[in-house]
Amino acid sequence: MSAQHDAAIIGWAHSRFGKLDDVPDAEALIGLVARQAIVDAGLEPHEVDAVFLGTFNAGFQRQDFPSSLVFQAVPELRFKPATRFENACATGSAAIHGALDFLGAKRGKVTLVVGVEKMTSTPGPRVGEILLSASHLKTEAGIEAGFAGVFGRIAEAYFQRHGDASDALAAIAAKNHRNGVDNPYAQMRKDLGYEFCRQESEKNPYVARPLKRTDCSLVSDGAAALVIAEGDVAANARRAVRFRATAQVNDFLPIAGRDIVRFEGAREAWARALDTAGLSLSDLSFAEVHDCFTIAELIEYEAMGLTPEGQGSRAVLEGWTTRDGRLPVNRSGGLKSKGHPIGATGVSMHALAAMQLTGEAGDMQLPKADRAGVFNMGGAAVANYVSILERA
Repeated sequence: MSAQHDAAIIGWAHSRFGKLDDVPDAEALIGLVARQAIVDAGLEPHEVDAVFLGTFNAGFQRQDFPSSLVFQAVPELRFKPATRFENACATGSAAIHGALDFLGAKRGKVTLVVGVEKMTSTPGPRVGEILLSASHLKTEAGIEAGFAGVFGRIAEAYFQRHGDASDALAAIAAKNHRNGVDNPYAQMRKDLGYEFCRQESEKNPYVARPLKRTDCSLVSDGAAALVIAEGDVAANARRAVRFRATAQVNDFLPIAGRDIVRFEGAREAWARALDTAGLSLSDLSFAEVHDCFTIAELIEYEAMGLTPEGQGSRAVLEGWTTRDGRLPVNRSGGLKSKGHPIGATGVSMHALAAMQLTGEAGDMQLPKADRAGVFNMGGAAVANYVSILERA
């Protein structure tokens, strides 16, 4: 489904992403952002009508049923409705859509959306098991290297159909690491360079051929929050970023049930969102997309219509998606550099896009930032969310 809204983002907060040993659990991470977002919106907690929390549902924390944990951070929210959302790596966007639906139904005027994940206290092998649960276990549980193995198979299939794209994958990794240097929230703020990303080495081994370590997003802790308000409230805010259109498209879970190198659900979500917005891709100033693995960003170039099928490599090798290209992609550093705390990712992407659109992105700021496309994906192109954002 796609939709138009008069709702807008009027406040946000963002924690550091990374291995946050000084923040013990998800409850503490929520505490870093929940009240801060409300303050950033220029509101008092009693003005918030509902809370929407996104966190993954497969065992990173023993504490399940977490929606009311937001009240620990902001006790004034007690007795407000609070609901937990989950849709694999698109969990944050699922929570945002829940807030938009609440506002669209006229149940209230102001919502708080929080995305959070504490991943690094879980042993590495268990992290792999948890993430693989976002695939179809009946047919994919035996894939080696967990979810990286799933995307390794996707990369192999793409290479077989369209030719070896290893140069493009390395260029995507290098671009996103270079961008991440400018992001104060990013987990890895280091420009690794193209040659390091391109070559297998002791420090950059294959994880799931043809994907190397530099092709894979990071295991992360982090949280982000948004205040989303209906039109009348947004009109009186000090600044607002409007949802011009949104779309959610889900596809079959098993990768064997679809043409996996086409990301058909992502393609459909982009088409519906742009059509609802009355825009074309060329009307966007930049995009934040879901680069859980570099092959995902490459295929997403094609799914969004930036290049024809099989020609996604051109977009990065010819500089289209760099910070000064025709459509900068992942100026934040993306999941590759920023980190990927599952439940926080979609909220983070929207927060960072809002910063760009309001001229508040600091060293990340693009000279032209009028409209943004945000693409957040759960599973291997299973849950696909697109938002078209613009400054109100």
